[in-house]
Amino acid sequence: MTRTIDRTRLAELRAREEQAFTDAHPKSRELSQRASGHLLGGVPMNWMRRWPGAFPVFVDEASGATFTDVDGNTYTDLCLGDTGAMTGHAPPATVAALSAQAPRGLTMMLPTEDSVLVGAELDARFGLPIWQFALSATDANRFALRLARFATGRSRILVFNWCYHGTVDETLVALDPAGDVVARPGNTGPPVDPRVTTAVVEFNDIDGLEAALAAGDVACVLAEPALTNIGIVMPDPGFHDALREITRRTGTLLIIDETHTICAGPGGATRAWGLDPDLLVIGKPIAGGVPAAAYGMTTEIAAQVGEVMAGEDTDVSGVGGTLAANALSLAAIRATLSSSLRDEDFAIAVPLAERWARGVADVIGGHGLAWTVQQLGARAEYWFCPAPRTGGEAAAAVDHELDAFMHLYAMNRGILLTPFHNMALFCAAHTEADVDRHTEVFAAAVEELLAS
Repeated sequence: MTRTIDRTRLAELRAREEQAFTDAHPKSRELSQRASGHLLGGVPMNWMRRWPGAFPVFVDEASGATFTDVDGNTYTDLCLGDTGAMTGHAPPATVAALSAQAPRGLTMMLPTEDSVLVGAELDARFGLPIWQFALSATDANRFALRLARFATGRSRILVFNWCYHGTVDETLVALDPAGDVVARPGNTGPPVDPRVTTAVVEFNDIDGLEAALAAGDVACVLAEPALTNIGIVMPDPGFHDALREITRRTGTLLIIDETHTICAGPGGATRAWGLDPDLLVIGKPIAGGVPAAAYGMTTEIAAQVGEVMAGEDTDVSGVGGTLAANALSLAAIRATLSSSLRDEDFAIAVPLAERWARGVADVIGGHGLAWTVQQLGARAEYWFCPAPRTGGEAAAAVDHELDAFMHLYAMNRGILLTPFHNMALFCAAHTEADVDRHTEVFAAAVEELLAS
């Protein structure tokens, strides 16, 4: 028999945890009150409101897999900056490279030797020979989309329902219940009707993909190897083979966004699963937490766009930026990729994610809950439903009240999960004890929820 959650009890437990959180964070509360006078929403970036509790925790310092807040509470960090700190906080080699480069200049709008070495390293990891740099994966995606439209002469793009590609305008879209393309809920001030720029199909829907590309007006498919920001939605067997065959047959370019799926290994899912994109985007952790991203392409794409990128008007092409590929970011990327996100790091992190997933699954099964857990490399997440196959199914299953309680319960016991969903991300600095502590806390939360 499948067990369900009593919503009255859930509300009572959440109220208790809210009070415990407030009592444990007086200094964060005071800083939050001060911040409300000068910062929009009381935070320097709006997503920082998405944490459990009545106000955000203010951080004092972070190192490896832990951080300490201004009230002296220390946490095992299973969020790691939502992948931005997937190397662990303050990786020593990156910190040393920053200290060495900063006195020698931060940005000159001129290349350094580091850029040559990083380009070669990215080629070795992802199998694409030609690279450019940006300050975020959002920017890298924007630039890749422009190149794809230029190379194909087509204006529209295609993404999968409930995908995540940063704040790119064309990708903040979704399908409504009638199957029409609409602005994604929360999309603030969209510049145009999203149907003008973007086609949307469900992940794993090969027939829908075929139909959407048949007209020959789509420049590219921008795809995560697996959906990651609506919970992990894995590709069906054969889906990526079909995606590549259909895009090639219809003259549509394929852009793979590895910004989250770098958790699959040193070359992301592209290397782990043998994918073959025309362009590839990677951001977040590649500079150890310093703002940096990169986008790579085949020699064929480089040949198609090379002349315009070298032209007199390239500074107003919509591709690039004054601070992109700055000396400090490139020094950080070089140091990070030479000392972390390597095979030996994933050899530690992936088994920890597997152990975490087993622990959660054992608790779920032991209580007869219709919940599930998914794992992708060093990343794992649990669901309050059977595993979805599409973004639409995943979005329909979101339970904000239960999410908030589980996150707050864990945080009050020294464990930080990713706020947007129930994700744990592991790095080489985590330990089996960290995993087992989460399993213990998760089990206690479930037992309290189900207690009569």
